[in-house]
Amino acid sequence: MYHAVRKSLLLGSYLLLSGLELLAAEKQPVNQALLTVDRIFGKKGEFKSEEWGPGCWLKDGSGYTTLEPSRFAQDAKDIVRYDVVSGRREVLIFATNLVLKGASTSLKIKDYAWTDDGCKLLIFTDTKRVWRKETRGDYWVWDLKRQNLKKLGGNAAPSTLMFATLSPDNRQIAYVCQNNIFVQSLDTWRITQITKSGSPTIINGTSDWVYEEEFDLRNGLRWSPDGKYIAYWQFDTSGVREYKLINYTDELYPKIKSFAYPKVGETNSACRVGIIKASGGSTHWFQPSADPRNNYIPAMEWMKDSRHIVFQQLNRLQNTNRVMCGDIKTGRCETLFTDRDEAWVDVNDEWPWLNDGEHFLWLSERDGWRHAYSVNCTNRDIKLLTPGAFDVTRIAGVDERRGYVYFIASPDNPTQRYLYCAPLDGRGNCERISPDYQPGTHTYDLSEDGCWAFHAYSSFSHPPVSELVQLPEHKIVQPIADNAKLRRKLGELPACSTEFFRVSVTNGIQLDGWCIKPPDFNPSSHYPLLIQVYGEPASTIVNDRWGGESYLWHIMLAQQGYVVIAMDNRGTPTLRGRDWRKIVYRQIGILASADQAAATRQLLQERTYLDARRVGIWGWSGGGSMSLNAIFRYPDLYRMAMAIAFVSNQCKYDTVYQERYMGLPADNVAGYRDGSPLNFAHQLQGKLLLVYGTGDDNCHYQNCEILVNELIKQNKQYSLMAYPNRTHAIEEGDNTKRHLFETLTRYLQENLPLTE
Repeated sequence: MYHAVRKSLLLGSYLLLSGLELLAAEKQPVNQALLTVDRIFGKKGEFKSEEWGPGCWLKDGSGYTTLEPSRFAQDAKDIVRYDVVSGRREVLIFATNLVLKGASTSLKIKDYAWTDDGCKLLIFTDTKRVWRKETRGDYWVWDLKRQNLKKLGGNAAPSTLMFATLSPDNRQIAYVCQNNIFVQSLDTWRITQITKSGSPTIINGTSDWVYEEEFDLRNGLRWSPDGKYIAYWQFDTSGVREYKLINYTDELYPKIKSFAYPKVGETNSACRVGIIKASGGSTHWFQPSADPRNNYIPAMEWMKDSRHIVFQQLNRLQNTNRVMCGDIKTGRCETLFTDRDEAWVDVNDEWPWLNDGEHFLWLSERDGWRHAYSVNCTNRDIKLLTPGAFDVTRIAGVDERRGYVYFIASPDNPTQRYLYCAPLDGRGNCERISPDYQPGTHTYDLSEDGCWAFHAYSSFSHPPVSELVQLPEHKIVQPIADNAKLRRKLGELPACSTEFFRVSVTNGIQLDGWCIKPPDFNPSSHYPLLIQVYGEPASTIVNDRWGGESYLWHIMLAQQGYVVIAMDNRGTPTLRGRDWRKIVYRQIGILASADQAAATRQLLQERTYLDARRVGIWGWSGGGSMSLNAIFRYPDLYRMAMAIAFVSNQCKYDTVYQERYMGLPADNVAGYRDGSPLNFAHQLQGKLLLVYGTGDDNCHYQNCEILVNELIKQNKQYSLMAYPNRTHAIEEGDNTKRHLFETLTRYLQENLPLTE
């Protein structure tokens, strides 16, 4: 880990002294006006946002339910109904109703769902993490009429059920257990196993690793509207090479966990969708392509007639997305619509169907901006609904009765988000619904009829306020959560100056950024600069919204005397048009790091209070890769970097993500080589901290070790902090997050000092 015994001994002495200093510091009175790592990430959680929900809209649109702390059971929650018109509150299920026989506490509700008639409640509890999310657990059904509680799954082992889904007729529930699909009657509680092919390599009703990570596909079964059939995904992972995670700490001998993970250019799972009767029988498979390993099916739904399913099919390069319709009787597939791009096209997670399946709504960049379109399935007519030089980020909902589509956009400021509406007939203008007096970011969860919404608003330095609103007037009906306690806590802190700005890089191109300055900022002084970076096509960081713990940590650093800045380079998915986002095609890591370096040089010229000798950069995941590219490619600019959970060689990441933006490695040898920070490690001059979870199933610890080997080969010094068995989030285990940010803070203070 550290390259000499002498260095290890010195480090041990340093850590001992640091530990003694920390003990001494703990005895000193804490300045409550200043933030600390412990105040942000410690067990007390002084700056936690107010929790609410989950909220669940009732099918008839009359109200919603949510979870609220119980008055009669400690650390438990009641299920409460609110009427949207009158605001009347009613406890439907007391926490005391959900106490199992022989238990002292009620069920801890992770999630829940109502039958359409509102008579039964499906409860998800005792959950276990699979990959990113806790998708395996136990399911219970509470019957409001009979006032009783029953568990699904019969004799299934605890916490092994996944994605329990209610049938439209409210009489059955389908779920996945050990890669097979089961249906259980809510009348007789009889269980029918409807697929039997499930095995370690055959996955029914859920997804393989890469579909879950990159397409967000988890629940892989769909009831037909008439409740007679189930459509489901099946993945055959045989032939996909396995990745192995090694756990050294939990047992006497290392424990190995293997899973199918297709790296760039390698074999994918064979994916197909099929139809089976809810009572069981044989599966009828659709065959939209002759090669199920080199085409993806990331989305699938039933049409209202219960005879057809529609699904999206992407080719392996992901530059063509076909919306296809399959007939469950004949198995015949027909293409309804095709979206293409010279770079890549995105999957539409929200594609509402209208007029009993005659039209569907679609987001496409076909005119250079991401717009909402209405597609007619009969005559293939495509109608633009949101004209203008701006991007739509998502379809929020539809009010078909009034003839409106609601969508999220921000034509004037790509760092913000607002709700708009447009006529479904395409004949009117777009209208902003979010209030003008609330600049920042708005999110909405609309009721099924589009008349009501859970609305949350926040800005960069202000935590979210949540409320129930009526649409389209945006009338506030009921407050939900105002984060008043958190706002008071923040008001006690010395005010740091924050700003959003634009900075030029080349040929009139300007990047969006934000800046946090110390409370006692003096423009005549010289401050060290820390840059946060992400920079890849998956996300943005320059957002005018509440940033939670990350924001607070940056405020803490500003209180100490750092200037903290972030910038979104070209290629990030901000709302600045198709060309902005896709200019990085086949050159991930190359143009982005050049933009970041050019913007940093420009800032150093414009802002004389920034010390050009003290510039640091840090990032996580893609931001970790970008931090490496920055300090390796521009060693004269960056003095230090902290790279977390990075990809050092793009050929070591998964097929779906990396090939989407880079193409196949055999067709883009130079791009993969020149975009990978590993190949520029020989240029390192500054200080470098590498941080990794050894149990990261996403970006593998392999990326860290191959980089370490290269640094050793090039005789380059570095520091490494490995977190045993932690995943990509590096948050598992007691005190992990606090320890991580204490490590980052200390490394920053030592290698990008406040004074010189």
